[in-house]
Amino acid sequence: MKPSDNKGFDPQTIQAFRRELAKAGANFQLQNDDERNPEYAHFRFAGRFEGKEVIFDAVMYTLRLDHESELFEIAEHRAAQHFPQYRKIQYEEDEEGNLKSLDSLEEEIGLFMAEVIQELEDEEAVKVKEHVDVDIHMDFGVGLDIGLHVQEVTDTVIRQFVEDYNAGTLKLDPALYSFQTAESE
Repeated sequence: MKPSDNKGFDPQTIQAFRRELAKAGANFQLQNDDERNPEYAHFRFAGRFEGKEVIFDAVMYTLRLDHESELFEIAEHRAAQHFPQYRKIQYEEDEEGNLKSLDSLEEEIGLFMAEVIQELEDEEAVKVKEHVDVDIHMDFGVGLDIGLHVQEVTDTVIRQFVEDYNAGTLKLDPALYSFQTAESE
């Protein structure tokens, strides 16, 4: 997609977006608020990319969530290799909204994946670090995939990120981190 086809590069769209932000007294606008949780947020903000004004379409998440996702992907891959009849576990609800029981294969796959995750955690085999990945192949604007070493993705964290990113002063922590799943009691 050429920037000319991408409304996130359109000067009128950007100007209207900046007016919305100014009216709200904010430097970003949350998207899909129903998906937001303490460790994840989807938002947009205006800035510059390769010398051009643009609207960034960003997702931000904690490194703990990033780590958990990496563990799950590895466990899923190993399960697919281990079980010839592997299929993703489908959680379904009954008429009352309760989760239906898994069949025996799904239970076996789930237990196998849990063991893989525990083993990877014990060995600290998966490490993640802060990052900002840019995706220029978006339908709208420029995509940013942001992993930060924070406890929660709060409005304050997002606001500070946008300020630092737009000022060119963003400093990412180069350290590698590994996390342990909290034991439920």
